[in-house]
Amino acid sequence: MRWLVLAMLVGVAGPARAQTVSIWDGVYTEAQADRGGADFAGHCASCHGASMGGTGEAPALVGPQFLSDFDTLSLGDLFDRIRTTMPQGNPGSLARDRYADILAFVLKANGLPSGPKELDRRSEYLKAIGFSAANPHP
Repeated sequence: MRWLVLAMLVGVAGPARAQTVSIWDGVYTEAQADRGGADFAGHCASCHGASMGGTGEAPALVGPQFLSDFDTLSLGDLFDRIRTTMPQGNPGSLARDRYADILAFVLKANGLPSGPKELDRRSEYLKAIGFSAANPHP
């Protein structure tokens, strides 16, 4: 019984502890966001708009509504959603590095700070980065 309780506590506490970094902590580089801008223009802008404000059925990828839509999730959740559903006509067709670059571009477009290390291309690492609409360190 003691092992069961310990396993349950570790399982509950593990993910909460894992998200010690947030999107506000500079999780991508400027160079990565610049590469992502080129890929966004070629693969995403036709649906989401060049200014990322959304067009028709494609939602905006900038602004308070976008940030609110993913609030309390992980950056890995957003990455997996993009990677498995985009581009609309050919989901999953880009390399993981290119999806990470595009996500870096989206973070930059939302005014989130860059940092010294590139955004990882692996979902399991991105799941440790919390997505918070509000800056926890104003």
